[in-house]
Amino acid sequence: MNPASATTNTEKVKKGRKPKEKNYFAEREEHAVRMFLEAKSWGEKNRIYDEFLHAPLDKMISSIIRRYKLYRKDMDFADIHSDTHSFLLTKVDKFKPEKNKKAYSYFGTICKNYLMGQIIKDQKDQNRRISYEDISSNLENRPDLIYYLEYENVETTEIIEMYVEKLEDFIEKSDLNTNEIKLGYALVELLKNYERVFLGNDNNKFNKNVILLSIREMTNMSTKEVRSSIKKYRGLYFEFLNKLNSE
Repeated sequence: MNPASATTNTEKVKKGRKPKEKNYFAEREEHAVRMFLEAKSWGEKNRIYDEFLHAPLDKMISSIIRRYKLYRKDMDFADIHSDTHSFLLTKVDKFKPEKNKKAYSYFGTICKNYLMGQIIKDQKDQNRRISYEDISSNLENRPDLIYYLEYENVETTEIIEMYVEKLEDFIEKSDLNTNEIKLGYALVELLKNYERVFLGNDNNKFNKNVILLSIREMTNMSTKEVRSSIKKYRGLYFEFLNKLNSE
């Protein structure tokens, strides 16, 4: 056999051999991302995506979901995968090759952050659906969540009406930010309907946890935001108590 012919045949075999898929998102796919971004028409973008990127991105998303166990309640794997892939496609154009970063790393970060964010959002939505009455029955006897009103010799309604009047005046005349204003009106609403949050028949205790959940629902604020915004109202409350004590 002619050595030159054998070498040629060997080269043909090597070229035709299917490469091992050690890395499903390698230089070819990185280059395809740049081609996608530089394409002038949607037809060209679709061709590049279908030929070079669709399958690797599918595999990337599947790997991320399984590796980090980023499953969502009430959604099967196919739906989670499809939703994540759809979201990723809205972010491809924001990748900046000139920053010398890998598209693989960028896409992976986008997918992980999106999935974790959706899981957190799902959990928050589920928590909002919990009935306040259901959790009240489990918490009303916990001493660490019960607050007893002072001034048992004074009519409760009278005290609350006095404080609501002072609270409304404070909101109207003070320099408050948006969250503080929302919280203030939520407090006014709760105090005007205080019988709904009071527990038991003695009307001298209420459940702090139930009130916090109510405020979060009414203001769409996080617990951290509520705690930050309530500082001015805490000062107003103690000022109100001191005035009652002096009378």
